[in-house]
Amino acid sequence: MNRVLEISLAISTGLILYTYLGYPLILLLLANIKQVAADIRFGLGKRNRRRRREDAQVPTVSLVFAAHNEAAVIAQKMRNCKHLDYPAGRLEILVGCDGCTDRTAALARQANVPNARILEFSDRGGKPATLNHLVPMAQGEIVVLCDANTLFEPDTLTSLVRHFEGRDVGCVCGELRLVDAGKRRSSEGLYWKYETMLKFLESRLNMLVGANGGVFAIRRDLFSPLPPDGIIDDFLVAMRIRETGRRVIYDPEAVATEEVAAGVRHEFRRRVRIGAGNFHALKYTWKLLNPARGLIAFSYWSHKVIRWFVPVALVAAETSAILLSGNPLCAALAMLGVGFVGLGLAGYRLEMQGRYWSPFSVPYYFLSMNLALLLGLVRFLRRSQSTVWKPTPRQPLLTPETGHAVTAKDRADFKGAHV
Repeated sequence: MNRVLEISLAISTGLILYTYLGYPLILLLLANIKQVAADIRFGLGKRNRRRRREDAQVPTVSLVFAAHNEAAVIAQKMRNCKHLDYPAGRLEILVGCDGCTDRTAALARQANVPNARILEFSDRGGKPATLNHLVPMAQGEIVVLCDANTLFEPDTLTSLVRHFEGRDVGCVCGELRLVDAGKRRSSEGLYWKYETMLKFLESRLNMLVGANGGVFAIRRDLFSPLPPDGIIDDFLVAMRIRETGRRVIYDPEAVATEEVAAGVRHEFRRRVRIGAGNFHALKYTWKLLNPARGLIAFSYWSHKVIRWFVPVALVAAETSAILLSGNPLCAALAMLGVGFVGLGLAGYRLEMQGRYWSPFSVPYYFLSMNLALLLGLVRFLRRSQSTVWKPTPRQPLLTPETGHAVTAKDRADFKGAHV
């Protein structure tokens, strides 16, 4: 029995350390090797390493997003669309109001954004179903997908579409920056920086899997209808494009901003839904786990699949360490686990008081995130995942194109809307 527990402890601890420490270090090593090799080739060959821009016509773009009861932010979103620095004759905007029961559609129309179409769907179908309606209507060669609460920098569209000059590129993911409107520090922001670093390194190695739904672009002809079973749309869209052999790349200069949630507990339900959706995605993307796919399979296993099972590994490691506590090393590991949970509980108490302190708040965020993944796995196994969602409550942000806060008139428009 002890031998089984020892194996369980070793494997579980190894998976946790590999996911959060080993894999990033491997990425850093591979990315630096590739960069050094590129520098050597450049130095010897005296070639221009930048892609030569062709004198092609600016591609047509369709900016597409779904909205459900987003009256608190939709006017600001539409105003942001109006200030995008892209030729008006080459841009259309499609807004899908998914079973809204508030003033989302009315406020979107009141913005009077040129080339914008506001489409209302009376029955709530969820984001995948809404995108299945919208994308086939799109006229643009490139479809840019985003969320109702994300704001683009004026040049974001230009930054995204420039990569499609090469036919090998099928999807471009921009950088989503989390903004703290309440001037609070956020452990989610720290985690997001860690994820952004991984995304940058994976893109350099052509092994990026998935995209962020807040800001990414695809070739319209590569979109295929999303399944109606609670899937995470941005991840599946990007992975399907990967299966065609096209590249998925990350451009940190294509910037969108989104307000960080008021606290971890406000994001918890969304993370459970995402966790369940991740496991759903496996039945559509399992072919990319084949080691024959090379670095893509390596990335998918390391950054996604193994991490999805870290909550199980955490429980297994702590349970095994407690049962083996007669061994001093195992007893120390068990106490370490108990202490980490204690720090997380203290972080929870701090958040309830509107306070943040990294030694407590970071463990709280880590544990909350993994608990959400675990509950997502349970939801997946119970087949109780839903395709519909409830927006996380947020306040309007400062607009990146002007830097001005929402006006009193805007707040009056928002006031009384059911969010």
